[in-house]
Amino acid sequence: MLLGVNIDHIAVLREARKVDDPQVLEAAFVAARYADLITLHVREDRRHANENDLKEITTFCKSVVNLECANTDEMIELALHYKPYKVTLVPEKRQELTTEGGLNLDIKGLDSNINKLKQAGIEVSLFIDANEVDISKAKLLNADSIELHTGVYANLHNALFSNILHTSYKIKEFELDKNSLKLKLKDELERLKTAAVLAQSLNLFVVAGHGLNYKNVKDIAQIKEIKELNIGQSIIARSVFVGLKEAILEMKSLIV
Repeated sequence: MLLGVNIDHIAVLREARKVDDPQVLEAAFVAARYADLITLHVREDRRHANENDLKEITTFCKSVVNLECANTDEMIELALHYKPYKVTLVPEKRQELTTEGGLNLDIKGLDSNINKLKQAGIEVSLFIDANEVDISKAKLLNADSIELHTGVYANLHNALFSNILHTSYKIKEFELDKNSLKLKLKDELERLKTAAVLAQSLNLFVVAGHGLNYKNVKDIAQIKEIKELNIGQSIIARSVFVGLKEAILEMKSLIV
C-alpha cells in the first residue's frame, strides 16, 4: 500500500498568519523521505496552497508529486507548465470547507483536458464516487487511475466510534442509533470494495482518500485492490504532537 501525504494543511497554517512559516517545501522534503508521494491541492481561489508551492516542490523535490486540481482551463495550464508526475482532477465549490463528493464525469471539456495531460506525459487520476457508472466512465475517458471518495465511510465511522454526534460538528443525516450506523458503515465498506474490484478488473489503478485517519484507515487498507491512499488532515494534525516524520511513520505502520 502506497501512502500519499497531502500537505495542504501546512499551507492552511501558513495562511492563518500570512507568513512563510511553516514552509510547505520543508514539509514536502520530510514527506518525500518517509511517504511514497506528495499530494498538493492548488485550488482555484488559492485559499491555501498556490502555484509557487507547486513550482518549488516540482523543482526541488524528487518525490512523486500528485497535483489535485479542478477541471478548468487555468488549472490544466498550470499542470502542463509545472508537469507533476500525476494530476488528480477533483470537483471544487467556493463555499465548501473540503471536497464533498466525486467529480462530475459528464462535465464539458473533461475528455479533452485528460488527453492534454496524458500527451504531456502526466498520469491522470479522477476523484470519483464509488459506483459502477462513474468507474466505467473513467475507463472510457482513458484515465490511468481513479481515487475513490471515502468521505461517507469516514463520516459514518466517526459517528459510530467517536463523540462527534454530541458536538457542533455532527452531521444530521448520521444522527442514528448504533445498529443503524453499523449497518450503514458495513454497506459503505462493501460498496468501496465492490468499486475497487471493478476498477481493477478494468485495469485502472485504484486509489482511495478523503477523511481517512488513524482510527478508520485499517479497513480501507485491507481492500487489496486499493493500491494507494492519500491522507492529509489527520497526518498534519497528528504531527502537531509528534512531528511530521513520526506522524507519517505511524500511518505507514497501519496500512501495511
